[in-house]
Amino acid sequence: MLHAIIMAGGSGTRFWPLSRQSSPKQFLNLGGDRSLIQQAFDRCQPWIPGDRSWVVTNHRLAALTAEHLPEIPAFHILEEPCPRNTAPCVGLAAMCLLEEDPEAIMLVMPADHVIGPPDQFHAAVARAEALVTEDAERLVLFGVPPNYPSTGYGYIERADGIPNHAGCFAVHAFREKPDRDTAEQYLRAGTFFWNCGIFVWRADRILAALRRHEPELVALLDQLRPYWKTDEWQAQLEQLFPQMKSISIDYAVLEHEHQIAVVEAPFAWDDVGSWLAMERLHPQDDQQNTVVGLHRGIETQNCIIRSTPDHLVATLGISNCIIVHTPQATLVADRHDENAIRELIKHLEANGDVDHL
Repeated sequence: MLHAIIMAGGSGTRFWPLSRQSSPKQFLNLGGDRSLIQQAFDRCQPWIPGDRSWVVTNHRLAALTAEHLPEIPAFHILEEPCPRNTAPCVGLAAMCLLEEDPEAIMLVMPADHVIGPPDQFHAAVARAEALVTEDAERLVLFGVPPNYPSTGYGYIERADGIPNHAGCFAVHAFREKPDRDTAEQYLRAGTFFWNCGIFVWRADRILAALRRHEPELVALLDQLRPYWKTDEWQAQLEQLFPQMKSISIDYAVLEHEHQIAVVEAPFAWDDVGSWLAMERLHPQDDQQNTVVGLHRGIETQNCIIRSTPDHLVATLGISNCIIVHTPQATLVADRHDENAIRELIKHLEANGDVDHL
């Protein structure tokens, strides 16, 4: 059967100060009435019920995850004791899944993306599931047709179409995040997709692939397996998981395997990677400002402004800014240097401002 695996361990630092260590990006309402992690769960309903849904998150976010997703059984919320990238995350989920369903197929997806409409997402997953059902060795990715020359995403270069599977292709190669000129070449070629980090495969096959390419990682999972659903599970997880290599599933497996397919995504997709995503999720006013919350401005252009309904942000004579007000902290930044927010976080950490992180 098909199971949904939601990866929800990210910190979302580029959404500070709204995203905090105690409530990172996936728990925020950025593109709808529900949090991003709730939207990830919702888009799989009702065809993947709660008892076939799983979340992999970090230990300190487990209670908040359960609060946002009460439909998911408590033992389906897997608590990583430390960050170890996506390969250990996927391996851990696959191992636990196989203890419950030896024929399990995994739909693996990040918790912090905005995707729609749900019926198009469902149709794409059905195509991917059909590919895996036809050939159990297949590992299937989703590729988003690029609409601008992004330098922030990895790319998938497609090969020939797969017979009898419309919109599905063999994978020719994976490409790293390109420079601007290369990204423009990819866009013109028409044979490249953005790699959106959503996957479908059999749990036993991805675990076998990890065993081939990262045997030390799977050896630690083998040590952990006997403790599943026992009183010693969390203690053993805290001991063994930090010993696993920190590596992405792309580097660990996908770039080494040959039976890789890509489904062209028919759905709209946004990875909501930074405050600039607000312009794609919300309308702009006649001065090209994106405003969520209470704002009054004069001679204010091309800004992203987020506040609360009861706190007025007033601006005069500014442009190209990001302004975010929260009860704990307020950010004012140059929109052209939004990545510097990460440097700001490091500065706060270095100065001991933990209460504001």
